Amino acid sequence: MRVIIKDNANDCSSWVAGYIAYRIKKAKPTAKHPFVLGLPAGSTPLGIYQELIKLYQNKKTSFEHVVTFNMDEYVGLSPRDPHSYHHFMYENLFNHIDINPKNIHILNGQTKDYAKECENYEKNITTYGGIDLMLGGVGRDGHIAFNEPFSSLGSRTRIKTLAPSTIKDNSHFFGGDISQVPTQALTMGVGTILDSKEIIIMATGAAKAEAIHQAIEGCINHMWTITALQMHQHGIIVCDEEATQKLSPSTVEYFKSIENQGN
Repeated sequence: MRVIIKDNANDCSSWVAGYIAYRIKKAKPTAKHPFVLGLPAGSTPLGIYQELIKLYQNKKTSFEHVVTFNMDEYVGLSPRDPHSYHHFMYENLFNHIDINPKNIHILNGQTKDYAKECENYEKNITTYGGIDLMLGGVGRDGHIAFNEPFSSLGSRTRIKTLAPSTIKDNSHFFGGDISQVPTQALTMGVGTILDSKEIIIMATGAAKAEAIHQAIEGCINHMWTITALQMHQHGIIVCDEEATQKLSPSTVEYFKSIENQGN
């Protein structure tokens, strides 16, 4: 596991956006062989998306041959609903870059057949040869995508009932009204995420400190689904100083020294 520790959230977002742009450029994608990018919604990626838009506007990266698969979507919300992840992604990224709309994939939360929708999503990812780079955040309870505590670490894309803590955390997107937050979502599974060739998880702020402690120093277990990242050959955690508060000083020193050697 690689751990990047930055001073603050803005520095984390800049690093991640630059890394994504670097990976796209290095892959030299084409229409026949696109770069496949997994994306999240929510608070964590907002700064990253702003930085990616700037990189595109400054002609330092292009999304012309990039295919995206979003991690999750609320059940029951229309793509036009301002609270849906469809709406979030277009407003905060897709409308501002040169991505082909046909290359955008987001789970349909209004489907009549959840199992079929999820099965087809998995097949679609496979059709493109898998996800090259998966970007994600982590909840306070260590969940990635909507894989709540006690989710199977081998799980695939499926419907999940959200934990009360997740509903509470996401209520700020709904004006603070918990009753308006959907209680279920369609989500990539932990196993789906682990199939990605490379994974970046970003976490900032003291509220994420316990999740980062478990992810790096804890044991692999389904109570903290982020710990599954320990099994991945190319997993990267990008966090700020506040998110490292519960790591041992020696752990922080180790990862900082490793990165400094590479500079």
